[in-house]
Amino acid sequence: MPTSRPLRIAITGGGPGGLYAAALLKRLDPERRITLWERNAPDDTFGFGVVLSDETLGGIEHADPVVYEALRQHFVRWDDIDIVHRGERHTSGGHGFAALGRRRLLEILHDRCRGLGVELRFRAQAPPPATLSAAYDLVVAADGVHSATREAYADVFRPDITPHRCRYIWLAADFAFEAFRFEIAETEHGVMQLHGYPYAPRASTVIVEMREEVWQAAGFDELGEPESIERCAKIFADALGGRPLKSNNSTWTTFRTVVNDRWSHGNVVLLGDAAHTAHFSIGSGTKLAVEDALALAACLEERPTLDEALAAYEEERRPVVASTQRAARASLEWFENLAFHLDQRPRQFAFNLLTRSRRVTHDNLRLRDAHFTEAVEREFGCPPGTPPMFTPFRLRGLTLRNRVVVSPMDMYSAVDGVPGDFHLVHLGARALGGAGLLMTEMVCVSPEGRITPGCAGLYTGKQAEAWRRITDFVHSQAPGTGIGVQLGHSGRKGSTRLMWEGMDEPLPDGNWPLVAASPLPYKPGSQTPRELSRAQLTDIREQFTAAAWRAARAGFDLLELHCAHGYLLSGFLSPLTNRRTDAYGGSLAQRLRFPLEVFDAVRAVWPEEKPMTVRISATDWAEGGTTPEEAVAIARAFAAHGADAIDVSTGQVVAEERPEFGRSYQTPYADRIRHEAGVPVIAVGAISSWDDVNSLILAGRTDLCALARPHLYDPHWTLHAAAEQGYDGPGVAWPAPYRAGSRPPRTGRTDAPKPRLTLGG
Repeated sequence: MPTSRPLRIAITGGGPGGLYAAALLKRLDPERRITLWERNAPDDTFGFGVVLSDETLGGIEHADPVVYEALRQHFVRWDDIDIVHRGERHTSGGHGFAALGRRRLLEILHDRCRGLGVELRFRAQAPPPATLSAAYDLVVAADGVHSATREAYADVFRPDITPHRCRYIWLAADFAFEAFRFEIAETEHGVMQLHGYPYAPRASTVIVEMREEVWQAAGFDELGEPESIERCAKIFADALGGRPLKSNNSTWTTFRTVVNDRWSHGNVVLLGDAAHTAHFSIGSGTKLAVEDALALAACLEERPTLDEALAAYEEERRPVVASTQRAARASLEWFENLAFHLDQRPRQFAFNLLTRSRRVTHDNLRLRDAHFTEAVEREFGCPPGTPPMFTPFRLRGLTLRNRVVVSPMDMYSAVDGVPGDFHLVHLGARALGGAGLLMTEMVCVSPEGRITPGCAGLYTGKQAEAWRRITDFVHSQAPGTGIGVQLGHSGRKGSTRLMWEGMDEPLPDGNWPLVAASPLPYKPGSQTPRELSRAQLTDIREQFTAAAWRAARAGFDLLELHCAHGYLLSGFLSPLTNRRTDAYGGSLAQRLRFPLEVFDAVRAVWPEEKPMTVRISATDWAEGGTTPEEAVAIARAFAAHGADAIDVSTGQVVAEERPEFGRSYQTPYADRIRHEAGVPVIAVGAISSWDDVNSLILAGRTDLCALARPHLYDPHWTLHAAAEQGYDGPGVAWPAPYRAGSRPPRTGRTDAPKPRLTLGG
């Protein structure tokens, strides 16, 4: 059995990750024979400056003080970020960067490796991975984004490589920027951006980036390297002070995100860009590779066998890398869609850019630079001392006192569609909890339109009376809180068990027949629905109208039409679930026809002064499904018919979906719809903190934030968010009986008496 103390180690790739791994492994055991192959010369390098975080530097200092001290002598440090948009520069401070030249970094690592006795083979192609695996105890593949090792074992590592929409080029300038600089150029060909930062007293990295279609329209695809560089210098002459740019084998390239299902195979392990990549806009490539090297060395020291060590390395690093890749994906997509944000006021645009990856937030930025953050808040319209989430928002005749929505959550606790005491307590508790808008679960428009036997309805007078009891409680006991009803029909996802008995599983008995846009079962084993005839479409439209009329009589303040998550109306919108060949299928305009007919019919009976919203799935997370462009068109269509806001969700349309879960992961779809369709939006999906809500609202990515699970965890989530931020203004109101609890209760003493005397020995 191989041990975790391999003595013969081969490393392919002489970048920072491979070199640092070699140095650490040799330092930990001088008896090791370590050979590193690098196909380039020792002084060849691509790119110019490298940014490292304080966290990474702390790990280096602890593991190898010699390397840290050599790095420290060459670091350039700064705190500010400058964002220049339409002639205005806004500066945010307190960010703390450290950078040095990539060539200098490699020289330091070369010297350290040689001093420890690592054999460095430059201008040498590494032997095939199988040859290395047979000859060495451990093979570390640090051979970059185009890793030959990864490709040799692609059936094991199962890489997923995603190209993105922008072209970029790494360049440099012979002067030092005063800050990390982002500059936007709006040209006749489209928007371009510059990312620049200092890495030496008289040198800066300059990255120029633009979407592929802009790159081609500007003619860069036909220019050689010197002409491209000269053109970039002219476009960003203001940022560069008229100075030229220089290159180092610089070429235009497209960023590719690399993800692998596995990181090791036998005694071969991937490290750095061979295992994963993260977009340069969050400065993470070298950081991740160096941290990989630290973790790999530590796991090899701590675990008794090589298999256990490599498994521990991947277990430790994978969640960290996944989190970084989510942030990097959010950042790169923000820059890909930069044009959506150009019309924001420059200061809000700057805040939006700073918080694009979700790692820098409103609260975090306020700690770093309170002056800048307060200026953004004032421009947004926040009264002094008022967090963005507690600013009011108006939808038609309804003014919400804050931006928090209790998202619709199916409770599956009704009897014959009638909401009972559970609903009164459940919704009443959350109404008392301070949110601006409280939404019911999906309320079904017919018995056949229920998802489960426990779903609530509005197809009888008895049900309407029960809902009136709840709305009366909200209006009398939580004045200022709006309550909305979400109307829907289950379509092909109906006649299933209660969620906790088996989500989307058919009932064991007592099933009712299903109808849908097309006769397609939701998943294997599900009931096949009947395709709706034109007469049945008319009947269902009338069911929605009757339910809306009852909702108005029941006292609801807002009505939302559920056109998401694969239920009936959503089934008409998605090309994956609508295979009709009549006037209600085919093109997007025809797939929209029935949902719009229902919307128009409901709007006609819903009181004019009361708002209507529509929930949509902006993507199906499946090939061939609704595209982001179609989502914008769907939103535009509903807005043109009178929708006051679009509630932007995603997925749950087809069982074979592959969602890209993560914090606030659905927000970019809301952001795009808000800016392209020009309609207010409600963002949903893994928004879990008041800091997230403040960040999204202030950045202009959404108008309202809907939260579900946080309100299950804490019915008084909004009240507690106000208390934790020290806010006690008109945007939130503690019920009089609860006011004594508006401050966190005291806890036991956690501090210990401080020593007063130190006695010498």
